[in-house]
Amino acid sequence: MPEPSAAPRTGAGMLRQTIRRQGRRLLLAYPLIIAWQLGEALTPVVIGLVVDHGIAGDDLGPFLLWLGVLAALMAGFSLAYRFGGRLGFRSVQEESHTLREEIGGHVLDPRGADTDQLPGEVLSLATADANMTGIVVRQFGFALGSLTAVVVIGVWLLWTDWVIGVLVMLGMPLTVALTQLLAPAVARRTTSQQATIARAAGVASDLMAGLRPLKGVHGEDVAAGRYARASLDAQRASITMARSWGVLSGVSSGLSTLFLGIVAAVAGIRALDDAITLGQFIAVVGVAQYLAEPIVALGELTAQAAASLASGARISRFLHTPPLVPEGPVELNTPADRLTVEELDLTVKGGDLVTIVSDDPAFDAALIDTLHGTRPGGGRVLLGEHELSALSIASRRTSMLVVDHGADLFEGTVLDAMDPDRALSSEQLDVVLDASAAHDVIAAHEDGLDHHLRASGGTLSGGQRQRLVLARSLAADRPVLVLHDPTSAVDAVTEQRIAAGLRSVRAGRATLVLSSSPALLDASDHVVVVRAGRVADRGTHRDLLARDDTYREAVIR
Repeated sequence: MPEPSAAPRTGAGMLRQTIRRQGRRLLLAYPLIIAWQLGEALTPVVIGLVVDHGIAGDDLGPFLLWLGVLAALMAGFSLAYRFGGRLGFRSVQEESHTLREEIGGHVLDPRGADTDQLPGEVLSLATADANMTGIVVRQFGFALGSLTAVVVIGVWLLWTDWVIGVLVMLGMPLTVALTQLLAPAVARRTTSQQATIARAAGVASDLMAGLRPLKGVHGEDVAAGRYARASLDAQRASITMARSWGVLSGVSSGLSTLFLGIVAAVAGIRALDDAITLGQFIAVVGVAQYLAEPIVALGELTAQAAASLASGARISRFLHTPPLVPEGPVELNTPADRLTVEELDLTVKGGDLVTIVSDDPAFDAALIDTLHGTRPGGGRVLLGEHELSALSIASRRTSMLVVDHGADLFEGTVLDAMDPDRALSSEQLDVVLDASAAHDVIAAHEDGLDHHLRASGGTLSGGQRQRLVLARSLAADRPVLVLHDPTSAVDAVTEQRIAAGLRSVRAGRATLVLSSSPALLDASDHVVVVRAGRVADRGTHRDLLARDDTYREAVIR
């Protein structure tokens, strides 16, 4: 049984996990990033020393010495940025990839994921939210570098001139604190924007997946209107978020410029009073210019971290959605070859072809859900001697295949769709194609089995998709096979061929079909008639035609 998700249950926990998982690489990346920030911060200081000891002192030796120090410093922080940035970027990408794998693994868990999120919303989790959560690695590194550089520069300023030092040490936190007044609003709007974009993506993917049936009922305008509203919500949220970020950035830049202008003015006055040297004055002005970037970065950090926190929380909630199919502990040594549905007093054993005819599509859907295991309490179902709910997912899969009416085809070749593991010989494949009448589908394309299918078989007709899905189902060769309306989109002649082929290929196997197809009913050993959710009659197709007027009216086309 797959283990429960080990993902943290909070957004903050997801961010901590991100830092922890990338810890080994970050232990090298963060010192390099700090060294880069320190190098940039100290460059004006060294330039000031070049001026004081080399130029103002008119001494070639100190001038060359400090010039060499300056060159080494600039080369050092350039290399630190190159390699620290590379390690940090790799950490972001690897963590985002890991999160995408975890999201994909949760979706593909054999038990499924019981979530009401649309496919597009899940896709948004695996792309935008995974990237935003991974970026916390970069945010944290730049925050460490900026804070370290600011503290070191503050200490240097206090040592150089206590007036300027106190001004910077008090003014910096005040400037950052003032920008934080806007950060919560920016964070809320960023979170709202991420959620509305995810909803719009979900509506878009839902629309594309259902485009064909929508056209059949002329529902394109309604669906397009629904998407337009979702897209408009996303547009408005994005504009509001961008406006908030613009205000925050403008306020941060404006306050930092005002503050650093005051620092430069005070430094000029102190230089005129001979409290600091010319080189120190140049260094203070250069440091003031450098500090503008860390001030802005630290001012925006809260909003950026809140966006990562929200993305991490969304991923965490999804990874902790409960399984769609409860799983039991029983592992079968050999696959079960008999299906019992106690609610219908029905047992389908090896060699039986049984068809259920219902007057209510909702009954068929509910029975399929019950056989899938996604409808607990839907009635007692046995596979062999064991209740379905008591069996492990692996045992269910090796014993029974349940094929929905709307089963999907995945992108790939026709051969990929029918035999993805390449487990069939050419003779076996030929038998399956004959039984499903899928030879016609392959013959319609020049490249035959190598013909490339779009996702969901978008380039095929409904009947062609049905035949390929049926071929895939027969190729799986499970002891128990359940089919839901496998021929509803094919013509009567093809339906006859499929009925005969199904009976031939499934000889010795248990097959249950939910359908009102006369061809399939006639090929069945046994027919169960369900009305208003209860068994109304049972027998062979021809016996039921002879004695049951309601049945005859329902199945004669």
